[in-house]
Amino acid sequence: MVLPTRRDLAVRAVLARGLLTDDQPLAALLDLRAVQDAATALHAAFAEVTAPGQPVLHTFAVKAGSLVPVLRLLDGFGIGCEVASPGELALARAAGVAPDRIVLDSPAKTPAELREAVSLGIALNADNPQELTRLDALAGSGPPPAGPLGLRINPQLGGGTIDAMSTATATSKFGVALRDPGARDWVRRAFLDRPWLTRLHCHVGSQGMALGAMAAGVRATYELAEEINEAAGRRQIDTLDIGGGLPVDFTSDDNGPPFREYARLLRETVPGLFDGRYGLVTEFGRSLLAKAGFILARVEYTKSAGGRPIALTHAGAQVAVRTVFVPESWPIRVAAYDAEGRPKSGPLVRQDVAGPCCFAGDLVARDRPLPELSPGDLVALLDTGAYYFSTPFGYNALPRPGVYGYAADDDGPAVLTTLRRPQTMDELVAEYGGDC
Repeated sequence: MVLPTRRDLAVRAVLARGLLTDDQPLAALLDLRAVQDAATALHAAFAEVTAPGQPVLHTFAVKAGSLVPVLRLLDGFGIGCEVASPGELALARAAGVAPDRIVLDSPAKTPAELREAVSLGIALNADNPQELTRLDALAGSGPPPAGPLGLRINPQLGGGTIDAMSTATATSKFGVALRDPGARDWVRRAFLDRPWLTRLHCHVGSQGMALGAMAAGVRATYELAEEINEAAGRRQIDTLDIGGGLPVDFTSDDNGPPFREYARLLRETVPGLFDGRYGLVTEFGRSLLAKAGFILARVEYTKSAGGRPIALTHAGAQVAVRTVFVPESWPIRVAAYDAEGRPKSGPLVRQDVAGPCCFAGDLVARDRPLPELSPGDLVALLDTGAYYFSTPFGYNALPRPGVYGYAADDDGPAVLTTLRRPQTMDELVAEYGGDC
């Protein structure tokens, strides 16, 4: 059964369960089979190019889907966690992810975070020379640390089409800027002085980065590792963390994540990466979840302004913050359903789809051709399984929606399971200091 058909069944299941109400006029849905399919595609893509027995740890960037049941699900599919904060680490541990399947990356780790990661045996990548100095105090004397320690570099290859998501620019805040004067020599010496430093990490950007640019970043990381190991006279660097960042096609249901295309490009660009001498770590996020999710919201009112129809819904900046504020970089598709959950048909009418937030720019679609929407209809914001419903924006103190996983097949209606309960008003008030 194809993704759109499963989605239609899930919409009807939400209505049948009474999950859209006056108190909860929107819900988020995650296609569990689509998540499994993406995980399977990732494993298969790298299995095709790696050497027999070559260690590969695929991790999920927790920021892309920070829900404990989702992390537990992915762990069951053989995908660990890449965390970038104490909260994300706590989520990964709550999901039961083993310490040796967790990687800590962050540009601002506190001494307490570093101590916790080292004591638990979690892999971590230092971001800068000052952080490495802190690690000297933790790992530079006594027995070797329980978990692997690495260093993040920025190959300064330039940006992609979305500036805010480009992490390999000349002035990026992430990693050691490799082309700055003296930086390459400093990195080489940092490793030679620290035999416990065994990993090299690079992540050149997310969404809007061409696969060729991503592969070039991996090649720069590999070449530096070879240089350091030659200077050390041994294989000191034994693992390369190549990050994530694969772009997602937000224009249709047909295109899945290009894991195989990327893995094959890496084999062509950096053949030595797959000869078995290095373990590999990946940190994909959006590409594993985005196509699997959608947000369903009720149309509350319709109106017209300046001759353009406007549908006022309950899904806006609080769940689609990037689309609302940077629509040219983060456009999303919108599907229309009637009040019974049936896909709407009829003549297409150019209309705005607006959210509930109290500012004029709270639009998830502008001048979009859709079947004319009416009060009581439903809109589905597609390809929103990553970031959208797991990283809410607190504008207007709108409660967070419930998140439901679904499975659907030809035998009957979709089966729903709760991944996050809808936020109650008491919980919201407490979050905003009501208990203080």
